[in-house]
Amino acid sequence: MTEFTIPINQRQYLELHDIGIGVFDPVDGFMSEDEFSSVVESMRLPNGSVFPLPVVLDLTDEQAQQARKADKLKLTFEGTEVGGVEPSGIFSCDKKLVAEKVFGTNDENHPGVAHFLAMGDSFVGGAVHLKERMSFEFSDYDLTPVETKRHFADKEWNTVVGFQTRNVPHRAHEHLLRLGLEMADGLFIQPLVGRKKQGDYSPSAILTSYRKLIDDFLPSQRILLGVLSTWMRYAGPREALFHAIIRRNYGCTHFIVGRDHAGVGNYYGLYEAQDLAKKYQGEIGIEILRMSGPYYCRICDGIVTERTCPHMTTSPDATKQISGTDMRAILSDGAQCPEELMRPAIVDSIKHLPIFITEDEE
Repeated sequence: MTEFTIPINQRQYLELHDIGIGVFDPVDGFMSEDEFSSVVESMRLPNGSVFPLPVVLDLTDEQAQQARKADKLKLTFEGTEVGGVEPSGIFSCDKKLVAEKVFGTNDENHPGVAHFLAMGDSFVGGAVHLKERMSFEFSDYDLTPVETKRHFADKEWNTVVGFQTRNVPHRAHEHLLRLGLEMADGLFIQPLVGRKKQGDYSPSAILTSYRKLIDDFLPSQRILLGVLSTWMRYAGPREALFHAIIRRNYGCTHFIVGRDHAGVGNYYGLYEAQDLAKKYQGEIGIEILRMSGPYYCRICDGIVTERTCPHMTTSPDATKQISGTDMRAILSDGAQCPEELMRPAIVDSIKHLPIFITEDEE
């Protein structure tokens, strides 16, 4: 048997790790050319299962040449063997065309597009085995789908709302969390802590602030806090659908899709992600909760939405959108955060931490 060793980076290891523990079910290996093409073109695997984003192992030209001769690929991370691939084929694609279909743009200012274009130009498909789970600062929160399903069963939660985030919680997030708790037996808060870009919140800031919110302001016995150790694609609507499928695999029965889910800049419509996720809801085994974007209204004196407050139209000066971008700007400047936008206790809980990612992660 011919074996070839490929060193992989953090992002590639994250993909191997999540395939290995069942996060991407029914995908159980790096995608073949047929699977890749089918997902890009139709958001379905060749067997018809809905799956919106490629899951691939990219190779350099030199690695591709070697891999073509191998029966097995040994994958190493920082010198340690962490898994392997049984290669079923090596392929390439028109990256700009694929980017246009997956991200809705091939603009290199889009961080997801830029990262995809910078990946190796060849991909290897094949079944994988995970030898070593990824280890990082918050591995205790990195639960497998088997573990979360067992937790839900032990708690006798027949309905569980999944909540995706990559931010420190502000008042609008809290509003959505409370709505989720009203609707179901339990709430699974699962921040994404994999590879992110400069300016995103650090995992330590996200988890510390959520721990504070859960312990001091929410019914902690009805909440499970975990992490999703994948990487952020910033693929908007497709990624919202991807996140819903992942939470189904973790055992959630419902999933919150809010305003501009997984969006970046102005590349996607405010509720475009909700529309796509809802379109496939009947096929993916999880109910999509389409939540209107909460905002603060001075007249109503609280967090509201356009469905509960008339003042966005009649008195727009009395309203204030609570955007992640604005909140990051306030916290990065060290300015006093308005109490109506984020709890002072949340701000205080992360003052001693590095709040933001300082450079794009590999």
